[in-house]
Amino acid sequence: MSEILVNEANEWRLQTPGATGWVGSPRPQAPNKYLILSADTHANEPGNLWAERIDARYKDRLPKVWVDDKGVQWRKMEASEEPDRLILARLEGEDLVRSRAGATATETGPNVEQRLKDLALDGVDGEVIFPGKGLAMWYTFDPEFAHAQCHVYNTWAWETFGPYVDRLSPAAALATGSITSTMKEIDRCLKLGFRHFTLPCKPLFGPPKTNELNYNKTDFDPMWARFVEADVPVSFHVSTGKDPRTTRGLGGAVVNYVVNSLSPTMEPLVNICASGVAERFPGLRFGSVEAGIGWLPWMLDAMDEAYQKHHFWVKPKLKALPSDYFKAQGFATFGEDRAGLALMESHGLENNCLWANDYPHHEGTWPHSPEAIERQMGGIGEASRRKVLGENAARVFGFKELSAKYAAK
Repeated sequence: MSEILVNEANEWRLQTPGATGWVGSPRPQAPNKYLILSADTHANEPGNLWAERIDARYKDRLPKVWVDDKGVQWRKMEASEEPDRLILARLEGEDLVRSRAGATATETGPNVEQRLKDLALDGVDGEVIFPGKGLAMWYTFDPEFAHAQCHVYNTWAWETFGPYVDRLSPAAALATGSITSTMKEIDRCLKLGFRHFTLPCKPLFGPPKTNELNYNKTDFDPMWARFVEADVPVSFHVSTGKDPRTTRGLGGAVVNYVVNSLSPTMEPLVNICASGVAERFPGLRFGSVEAGIGWLPWMLDAMDEAYQKHHFWVKPKLKALPSDYFKAQGFATFGEDRAGLALMESHGLENNCLWANDYPHHEGTWPHSPEAIERQMGGIGEASRRKVLGENAARVFGFKELSAKYAAK
């Protein structure tokens, strides 16, 4: 780590019990290194991407940032009731490096070669890339405006990462409030070569409303069918579908992260498992991204309990329990999740959990993922470790060449 200054606030990231007794190693230069795939990383899009490329009729509706007469910076997105005050922290050491990692090198995109070096430094062989600034694309009540932003992002993402798709696999972003536009964008992105799609946790932005369009509705059957036909997975990333910055004041940062960002990612999974979607489309692969895995056993038990105890209300009647569909078709990504790893094997979820370093975000583990893996994964079996570090992601996201390379060792 000579290239990166580990400042005092981050020294804890270097702590590790080691990997004594492990067959493999997460260390970048180890001859017995595991196949390591990060199932959640982020692009660092050019700040002017949407302003430069979006249809002219939408330019005035893009998110706005300004500084008031007191020097305070604010941001306003279309669906926000009030502007957000941006609290800018003074960063140093590796925090500063993380804030710039994957940053724009030119008007057209990030320095991809440097990104590959950053991943190699962390022992990561390949990654699934989600929007960075583009997570704000769904912050609108207008499905067509959201679609227009996703169209811009997808074009840029494939231009930037498409030539490296064997290692850097970008997710195509869909705005699902307009099914007609969604289907057209799916076909366009499949022709480009995307291997994975990411959807907002709710098709229509904002708090849920009774009987509004949601993923349990049969309206989406053509979309699920297209995913199955193309053999591509679909995911739901945290902080999409509703504004996660709902709570203001004391404790707001924690409340917003836990309650308004992480937990809503459960909703689309339950919709798919309980409504018959997974049963009708047994080839559909679906999962949550960046919400962790500690809640998975509870979610599965809660779904089954409701299905069995509320049988007189439940419809449709399924051929199996809701949890069975998740175990057969679902997945969830995590970074550091002691509770989830402690429960994973006893609940039979070792095929459903995918590790991620969340590069380059501060809540992720880059550039100290080997240490984090050693801290977290000493209590699980060797076969499970191989699955969650790379084998599961290779299967779900189609990293065939990397998987074959390690299988040949």
